[in-house]
Amino acid sequence: MSVPVALEALHARLDEYGPVAFLVTVNEQGTAHVVSVEVRTDGDQLVVPTGRTTRRNLEHKPHLTLLWPLGHDPAYSMIVDATVVSLQDDEATIAPHSAVLHRVAGSNGDGPMCVPVT
Repeated sequence: MSVPVALEALHARLDEYGPVAFLVTVNEQGTAHVVSVEVRTDGDQLVVPTGRTTRRNLEHKPHLTLLWPLGHDPAYSMIVDATVVSLQDDEATIAPHSAVLHRVAGSNGDGPMCVPVT
């Protein structure tokens, strides 16, 4: 189960989760490509570095997912879905369109499966 994160609250969550995330793209054959990246903000958009394979995948399919496995509370990960706005040099500017906090499988405690962002 997932709880949507208000996009206006995304900057606060990025401060909490930090700049390092996993970037997931898909190639023409539908195979996932996962790399670790440092994410930075640019207004309402995010900027991520792109290597050769990531860039090729984004040119083919401009949709991607960012995953922060753990935040301040290690029971929850953050997942952000986004679309490429522009590809320049060795980075992509992306527009997030959805984000969720999701309980990590096997995490300790009696907390809810998801925590709303207020």
